[in-house]
Amino acid sequence: MSELLAYLARELVEDPGAVRVEEEERDGALVLVLHVAPDDVGKVIGRQGRIARALRTLVRASAVREGRRVLV
Repeated sequence: MSELLAYLARELVEDPGAVRVEEEERDGALVLVLHVAPDDVGKVIGRQGRIARALRTLVRASAVREGRRVLV
């Protein structure tokens, strides 16, 4: 799932080399923390958070197949 999030983020930003995803385990859920270059933060968030919400939805849908709970 972190690979999916990283791939999607790399396609959105101007500096794909700065994209990295950290994984943490919290309360039985996998937490994915996305890091991008400061200039690309707005592109990943989108207008009123629409792109960020879409990324969360895609990663959660991917997690359902594995029976996991994922937070982005």
